[in-house]
Amino acid sequence: MNFLDATQYLFSLGHETLTIKLGLRNIELLLRSLGNPQRQFDAVQIAGTNGKGSTAVMLDSICRAAGISTGLYTSPHLQSVTERIKINGHDISEARFAEVTTTVKAAADKLVADGELEALPTFFEHVTAIALLAFKEAGVKLAILETGLGGRLDATTAAGACVVGITPISLDHQEYLGQTLAEIAAEKAAVIRPETTVVISPQPEEARRVIQKRCEEVGVTPVWASEIYDRVQLRLRGTHQLTNAAVAIGLAEALAIRRDAIVKGLKAARHPGRLELFESLDPEQHVRVLLDGAHNPAGAEASRAYLQDAFRETPITLVFGAMADKQVDEMAAILFPAAARIVLTEPASPRSLKVQRLEILAKEHAPGACLQLTTDSASAIQAAIAITDGAREIIYVSGSLYLVGEVRQWLQFQSGIAGQFS
Repeated sequence: MNFLDATQYLFSLGHETLTIKLGLRNIELLLRSLGNPQRQFDAVQIAGTNGKGSTAVMLDSICRAAGISTGLYTSPHLQSVTERIKINGHDISEARFAEVTTTVKAAADKLVADGELEALPTFFEHVTAIALLAFKEAGVKLAILETGLGGRLDATTAAGACVVGITPISLDHQEYLGQTLAEIAAEKAAVIRPETTVVISPQPEEARRVIQKRCEEVGVTPVWASEIYDRVQLRLRGTHQLTNAAVAIGLAEALAIRRDAIVKGLKAARHPGRLELFESLDPEQHVRVLLDGAHNPAGAEASRAYLQDAFRETPITLVFGAMADKQVDEMAAILFPAAARIVLTEPASPRSLKVQRLEILAKEHAPGACLQLTTDSASAIQAAIAITDGAREIIYVSGSLYLVGEVRQWLQFQSGIAGQFS
């Protein structure tokens, strides 16, 4: 298969969040048929609700600063599925992705043909296997794996990581993980196994008790990470990144990485789409766009805090689109009042919430804001640019990583705005 064939095959398996099949049997059989590539390197698994990806990229940057060969697996992607698999800081090439996908597809097909599986593994199970096989073939020393959903039954758990991190836990994906914080925490804390090293961020008390109990059950003493080194510089924006950095530092120390490499790695770490600023350098068309994939109330709170700190006196044009299965009312109550103008839209996903529903929320939570409705992200960002004074105002895009990815691609390749974005 070439890259187009590979992506078409993977996406034909169904939308990853609409065809979730929690459980380890499929991925374990698939990995076994591939020769258990996950046994050829050490692994760190990072679970939690918010900050998993940021913590993962920080740790990856730290490890590379220390001279450790790494594979980084994160999700979802913004623009290309290749973003999910990084080897020594670089996205896997399209050609290599296609080659490994071909191998994994053949193994999956054989499992079905032999009757070991009733149906093909899911999109996420396939891509997890692709990542682990690619890491083995690249000869990485350490794989850093962001948990997709939960932990107990997530495909990344099959890697058997010896070091585990847990970032802040809050309500999200209740339809799969449970309706209470304790139930969700139990699913995520299940990644803590006997003889693992565990680094945990500060947690709500209900979640903390569940995690502590899990540690006691498996005989593990947790490291509770809450502070970072003095005078550390973070490239990632937002005070909430201090919590993620504390977990990354704890994980790095568990890997016996020296302090100077930790400081250097934290300063260099970047995470596209998370409070990422795009700014045109053309004085005739000055545009500032802040992209942030906040997709639940806790993420929205962190973003709102950053906006109030960094852009307190700056009028904000909010471009917002969200998935229907998210806590959109709560997110709207947090973000909409901060905006002078709101452009509502629908990301290109079958899960997108219709703008008519968003309009009701906007009128409820920001009755004084100027409101526009669009049905696609390109129209939304163009409308926002048209009504925003780039010299003294800012456009803030949030609500869904799908929306952020679409807008980010438009800014990079289709905007027609002269100048550089950074």
